[in-house]
Amino acid sequence: MENILKVVKDKTLTYEQKVLTLAHEAEATLNVLNISSEVQQLRDEGIICDLNEGNAPYRPRYIVPDYEKFMKQGSEFLGLESAKDIWEATNNLLILYKHVPSVTSMPVYIGNIDTLLDPFIEDEKEAYKAIKLFLLHIDRTITDSFCHANIGPMETKAGRIILKVQRELQTAIPNITLKYSKNTPEDFAIDAVSTALVTAKPSFANDEIFSKEFDKYKSYGIASCYNGLYIGGGSYTLVRLNLAALAKKASDKEEFINKILPDTMLKMSDYMDERIKFIVEESSFFESNFLVKERLISRDRFTAMFGMFGLAECVNTLLKAEEQKDRFGHSEEANKLGITIIEKMYEVVNNRTNSYCEVTEGHFLLHAQVGIETDKGTSPGCRIPIGEEPELYIHLTQSAKFHKYFPSGIGDIFPFETTAKNNPKAVLDIVKGAFKEDMRYFSLYSADSDVIRITGYLVKRSDIEKLDRGEQVLQDTVALGLGAVKNSRVLERKVRKDA
Repeated sequence: MENILKVVKDKTLTYEQKVLTLAHEAEATLNVLNISSEVQQLRDEGIICDLNEGNAPYRPRYIVPDYEKFMKQGSEFLGLESAKDIWEATNNLLILYKHVPSVTSMPVYIGNIDTLLDPFIEDEKEAYKAIKLFLLHIDRTITDSFCHANIGPMETKAGRIILKVQRELQTAIPNITLKYSKNTPEDFAIDAVSTALVTAKPSFANDEIFSKEFDKYKSYGIASCYNGLYIGGGSYTLVRLNLAALAKKASDKEEFINKILPDTMLKMSDYMDERIKFIVEESSFFESNFLVKERLISRDRFTAMFGMFGLAECVNTLLKAEEQKDRFGHSEEANKLGITIIEKMYEVVNNRTNSYCEVTEGHFLLHAQVGIETDKGTSPGCRIPIGEEPELYIHLTQSAKFHKYFPSGIGDIFPFETTAKNNPKAVLDIVKGAFKEDMRYFSLYSADSDVIRITGYLVKRSDIEKLDRGEQVLQDTVALGLGAVKNSRVLERKVRKDA
């Protein structure tokens, strides 16, 4: 009751933010999951974390609708016919977005928006106005920067307009990923880099890697932070394992790898099973939601994400590494131990099955989780801690070695000096080099950009400053950004040169 009253009285929350927070508080009063005492102990210790999914999951965490199908068929439930021009196309999408749920109650994936809109472009001047209003509407109404759009891999008129508009608006929402392939035109990719150096998006996804791994239905989307998932499906849940905290329970690295880590992973898998079972068997979501009835999503295209974070601190703890030369990201021994730990996790995850994850052969997907605002002294995923980053080439080659183990998402973030804006081709060459090393996902922004990438999501510096002064801000993720600035030193990342 005290928490509820505190929310009601909070002057920094908007009305919408209060409604969503109060709904979460209501769900927190329920206790419907069968959680063992061992798992609950790990949750209490902060070793297993469900990232605020709630005590009674009544919808999948991440939903990735088939927007292409929607554009062709319209929606009987929403009373929408298929679009005939650019205004109907943008309007139909905006209406559908309002009805796509997720863990945030807002859509975490809004489609490959360039290919969705490009067929409706007849007059480019009119299309520019429609797309600019479309993107402005998204920023002002989907007030959560886990909202994610895709473009590419090929150039389109709509893609060019989207990049131009993003440079002009400089909004934090939606997050955008360019699916980058060897066939992506050079000048279009350079245009994307130029945009990212102004407004921290798009990020670059290695389309060859994602397409190969998500080949069952030949269609994937990048959702939320950088999560690769099947279009028409999504992820029931994302639970994460705190490797940094878990390492403190081990007497040595052998005990950690061979006993403590796999035992804890199995307990966390049991917890994920319980969450999935409730969503599928008890919540009625897949029996009642119109997205399912209209075949915009299908239960058999859903999987689940086994998250981890704090690998760097885990390795440093196990090796008792104090000096930088001995630590993760710098020492060959530390980097090899990191790979050994992730290989063990990959083995455990893929030796266990869940009957409701048939799209991924019954397995959960390993995911390098980006961290949350309360994390302090614990690095996201497999990243090198902020303040300890090596030179760029070393950083890229070290990071890339981990990417093949994380089909549902892993990535690194590189802020560049302001002068990089004068040479976007050089930055693109860096991205290309990283992808040749089999890096999966690359994010960048300029050191002087107002829009910055916090971990996997975007926030404006100016909004962080407003919230820190006690003023209201439109986007609820600004609060997460403020916490990350204070606890994770995200504004202290090493700034890179373009060459």
